[in-house]
Amino acid sequence: MARPRRSDDTRALLIEEGAVGLLANGYHGTGIKQVLDKVGVPKGSFYNYFDSKESFAQAVIEHHSLCVQRNLAAAFASAPDPLSGVRAFFAVLTEDFVAADFTGGCLIANLGGELEGSEILRSALSAAWAAWRDGVADALRAAQEQGTVRTDIDAVDLADLLLESWEGAVIRMKIDRTVDPLDKCLHRLLDDYFRP
Repeated sequence: MARPRRSDDTRALLIEEGAVGLLANGYHGTGIKQVLDKVGVPKGSFYNYFDSKESFAQAVIEHHSLCVQRNLAAAFASAPDPLSGVRAFFAVLTEDFVAADFTGGCLIANLGGELEGSEILRSALSAAWAAWRDGVADALRAAQEQGTVRTDIDAVDLADLLLESWEGAVIRMKIDRTVDPLDKCLHRLLDDYFRP
């Protein structure tokens, strides 16, 4: 297997550092110079990797979406059944929030509230949300086929409800600095409302 070129490595490092910055400080609070300094890239080199800050943020969002999809696939692959896979995926997110001392939140939701003026970034965020939702919906659809999730509501609608409720619970978690809202969200939906 060929080793990636240094420029590919640098681009990946910029995207990873960009994700950290955008999650912590938002789009407008994250400076390109700050990201470049963290990675050790000269300021003039930024445009070798990205056309603009907007294209940089788009790459970060797309990278984040791929990470979410990989994490979903890993959770579902290691679980004994689809519903357990959904629980495992959200358990990992919860552990990440605790490890980060209840900071950060969700990159998609954080940027979604900030970037309504950019059609490029709005479209990237919408695609990232849809990929996340569709991954969860696939698992819920499989659980419906197994009889562990109600079938009178479409799996996509259930997935949207779960993710929208989860995002609200994340806000409450950050305010109260406890995972209780996350646990309540999952319990109320997966153990109650979603049941057949």
